[in-house]
Amino acid sequence: MALIGTYEVRLLRPETAAGAGGLAVLLVLLDAATGLGAAGWLAGGVFTVGMWALLTRALHRSWPPEPFGPANTVTLVRTALAGGVAALVAESSASGPRTAALVALTAVALVLDAVDGRVARRTGTESALGARFDMEADAFLILVLSVHVALSLGAWVLAIGAMRYVFVAAARMLPWLNGPLPPSTARKTVAALQGVVLLAAATGLLPPVAALLLVLGALGALVWSFGRDIRGLWYVGTREGGPVAGTFRHRSAVVRGRAREGV
Repeated sequence: MALIGTYEVRLLRPETAAGAGGLAVLLVLLDAATGLGAAGWLAGGVFTVGMWALLTRALHRSWPPEPFGPANTVTLVRTALAGGVAALVAESSASGPRTAALVALTAVALVLDAVDGRVARRTGTESALGARFDMEADAFLILVLSVHVALSLGAWVLAIGAMRYVFVAAARMLPWLNGPLPPSTARKTVAALQGVVLLAAATGLLPPVAALLLVLGALGALVWSFGRDIRGLWYVGTREGGPVAGTFRHRSAVVRGRAREGV
């Protein structure tokens, strides 16, 4: 243990330990049900360690310290499910599809995505850490789903999963991309659409042409959404006196960039 002022920092938080342990149990169950090989265990193991390290770091940096809360617990379950999906995707690419298990885990994760935010609002436990945790869980699930669907439709599908990470990387070089964005129902709808469409394509039940058009439409909607936000951020960042600036600066109803709303 170490002390920072009067705040005791524990190297092992019960929340992160529970998340890592839960994912380990999930991997064992998936192995029993589908027969995970080296690729699946490696992907699942790397994700488990990465999740534990990043979440522990985020909790330690949170000040003042807050209870983990029920909403973050739901998000932690979603994150563990995303880790299971990652293991299945890795194993599918190495030794054949595990479609039923992948679809089941993804469907539960997407349903829970509509739960954690509602729980946070009802319990009054909304926080910047919770919003970021939720966003990262969403982004990672979309990334691994895009990898899976790309195996059948082509590498272009990876653009769906990579777009948010490219945006974050670009924001490091272009600070104006970190500007505030007003809440947007359209943005949230497009973000939710990605997971639903990728899940539908992952089932293998759609005719190839229908799956292609559906995923292409989702990618087009995502490009439109990002393009609209980038245009607004550029306008504010380069034309501070413009008429739109006041709207984007209204911080009482603003979520900070895409760090709060995922893709």
